[in-house]
Amino acid sequence: MNYFSDIYKGRRVLVTGHTGFKGTWLSLWLNHLGAEVAGFSVDVPNSPSNFTLLGLENKITHYVGDIRDRVRLAQVIDEFKPEIIFHLAAQALVRKSFDDPVTTFETNTLGMVNLLDCIRTRLWIEVAVLITSDKAYRNDEWCWGYRETDALGGHDPYSGSKSCADLVAQSYFDSYFSNSSTRVAITRAGNVIGGGDWAEDRIVPDCIRAWSEDETVAVRSPQATRPWQHVLEPLGGYLWLGACLWNKKEGINGEAFNFGPDAHVNQTVAELLDEMAIHWQGGQWHVPEGFEQAGHEANLLKLSCDKALFYLNWRAVLEFPDTVEFTVDWYKNWHTTRKDIYTYTVSQIEKYSKLAQTKGVPWIQV
Repeated sequence: MNYFSDIYKGRRVLVTGHTGFKGTWLSLWLNHLGAEVAGFSVDVPNSPSNFTLLGLENKITHYVGDIRDRVRLAQVIDEFKPEIIFHLAAQALVRKSFDDPVTTFETNTLGMVNLLDCIRTRLWIEVAVLITSDKAYRNDEWCWGYRETDALGGHDPYSGSKSCADLVAQSYFDSYFSNSSTRVAITRAGNVIGGGDWAEDRIVPDCIRAWSEDETVAVRSPQATRPWQHVLEPLGGYLWLGACLWNKKEGINGEAFNFGPDAHVNQTVAELLDEMAIHWQGGQWHVPEGFEQAGHEANLLKLSCDKALFYLNWRAVLEFPDTVEFTVDWYKNWHTTRKDIYTYTVSQIEKYSKLAQTKGVPWIQV
C-alpha cells in the first residue's frame, strides 16, 4: 500500500505539541509510516497520558521546551533539522482560557509567531502545516457550515487566541512565504474525540473517568451541537495536506482548509453520550440542578469542508456511530487490560486506513 504518496518514509518530521491528544496520535502515525519523528512540548499534560501509555518517548526524539521560548525552539529546529513541521502546540481548553487568558494568548498566538519566525529564515524546511481550530471563526451560531473565507473572531480567550494565531499565519505567509521555497498551509478542524484523550473538562474523558468508577457523569450543556469526528479524520487530512504541499500541488500553498465530518454529522452532546452508553455498559449521565457552564461557550458550530474536497479530494471516512465505537472501544481496551495499548492503537490506525481504502480516499492507494 502507498500511504500519503509515500513521502513521509525516511523524512525528518517535527511535531510541536506532540505529547497532547492529537499530537500523540499524529506522532504515532508518522512513526508507523516510517518517518523520523521529533516532538517539541513543554510537558506531558495529563496522568494517565497517551504519550506515556504508548511509550512514545522511546520511539521518537522527545524535546522538552516551551513554544513561547523562541530561543529554545530555534535550538531544537537547528539540531533536528526537520524537513516537515506540523504545529499543534497550544493551550487547548476553553474553560482553562477563562482562568488563565494570558498564558492562553501567549501560547497560542505568540507560539505561532515564534514558530513561523524560526521557519522563515530556514529555507531547508520544505513544508509547514499549521493547525489552528474551528473556534477561530467568529461564531454567530448560524445553521450552515463556516467556510474558510468567513470572518475570524472569538467570544472567549481560547477562540480569540486561535483566531489571532490564524491571522498571524496568514500575515507571515503574505510577508515571507508567498515567494519562498517553504510551503505553508493552515488547517481548522472540528471537535475531535478518540481514545487517549485525558484532558480535564472534556466530555469524553469526563465520561470515561466517571464510568470507569461506576459513577454518573455530570453534563453542563447537553443540547450543545458539535461536528464530532474521530481524531484520525483530521490527522489524515493534515498528513494528506502535508504530502500535497511536498508535491507542490497547485492552489493550496498559503491556503486554509477545514477538516470535519459530513454536514449531517452534527450531533448534540446528549446524542454523543447516548451513543457512547451503547458501547459502555452502565454508562449514565445527568444534568445537576443549578449546574451551569462557566463563561461563554458556543451552542452551535458547523464547518463546510467543500474546499478540502475540491482541492485535496479529502473527505471523512467514518460515520458518527463508527466514530463513537472507535473511541469507546479504545477506552474499554485500556480499562480492561491496561497493557499493550500501543499495539491496539496501531491496530485502530490500520483499521481506519482499510476503511479509508474502501471509501476510495486519495491518500491510500494500492
